[in-house]
Formats: sequence, C-alpha cells, structure tokens
Amino acid sequence: MNSIIHIDWNTGRLFGPQVQHSEKKLKELAHIFHDQTAFSALPGDDVIYRVDSFKPVTAGTEGGLFWGTTFLEPGKVGDEYFMTAGHFHHVRNRAEYYAVIEGEGALLLMDESGKTHAEAMQKGSINYIPGYMAHRAVNTGNVPLVFVASWPSDAGYDYETIAHDGFSALMVERDGKPALIERSRA
Repeated sequence: MNSIIHIDWNTGRLFGPQVQHSEKKLKELAHIFHDQTAFSALPGDDVIYRVDSFKPVTAGTEGGLFWGTTFLEPGKVGDEYFMTAGHFHHVRNRAEYYAVIEGEGALLLMDESGKTHAEAMQKGSINYIPGYMAHRAVNTGNVPLVFVASWPSDAGYDYETIAHDGFSALMVERDGKPALIERSRA
C-alpha cells in the first residue's frame, strides 16, 4: 500500500485513494443524548459528524499508527451540544492526540471509575488523551469543529461501554455558555 496521502491544513480534508470516509447521522446517536424528547423533534438524517481516515496498516497491527480528521457540526439537542459518540480504546492503555484546525469545543475525558472532566479545544490546541480514558469531542461553537487525530492501530474501539453506561457528565449550554454538569442517572 502507498503510505502517502495529503492534507489541506486549512480545512483538514484528507486526499488520496487510501482515504476512507464515514459519517454519523443524528438517528445513529440517539443513545448519547440525554433529552430524548428534544432528540425526537430533530431530523434524524442530519449528519452530525464526518471522519476522513488513513489506515495504512491493518487494524490490530502493533506499532502502527492511524490518522484522521473529524468534522463535527455545530448544534444542540435541547441544551446539549452536538458531540461524537465517544469511546474507550479496546486496548485500554493506548493514548491518542487531537489537534484542532478550526472551531471551538471541549474534549470530555472520563476515567474508568466514571470521573469526567473537560478540556478546551480551540484552533491550534493539541490535546493529549492518555490511556484508560474514554473520550469524546463536543462542538460548543457556531462553526464546525475540525480536528485531526493520531492513534495506535492496535488500540481498537470500545463503543459499547459508553453506549450502555454513558459519560458521567454532560456539556450543556447555561446562560449562553458551555457548562459541564453531572448527568442524572434516573
């Protein structure tokens, strides 16, 4: 496989025959939003985020790296900002980097005990995601949040834990500003 692709550093778009494209529509993310009444009032076919990825080695290859760009749209479900699905890595000790090209948001990080905190994401910032941390990006701005990521090719994804248990905190709008609040478990 050719191990060269190209990136437009102004937009984050990846180019090359090996680039894979995927998208997540709102209807695929029902389990991540707290306000299901507000969720059901929105068009389910709206694309919430897209991902361009470059995976030059087979998933599971120890010592390999993947690269990708996420384009997370602005918007809210009720008072909760649009976000990525979020996941732990299947191989829990694997770390990852996010580097923001455009927009503003928050990186939610939750440890295995359920403690969640947020880090700012803004144009030019680089966030390090340590192993053993579930992570998701949240767009708190008015334009797409665009960030590149690099992660180990053997990390894998554990979406099921988050789909079942969720994050312990939500990023919502309060008085016109983003606020991290503890999630009601009722």
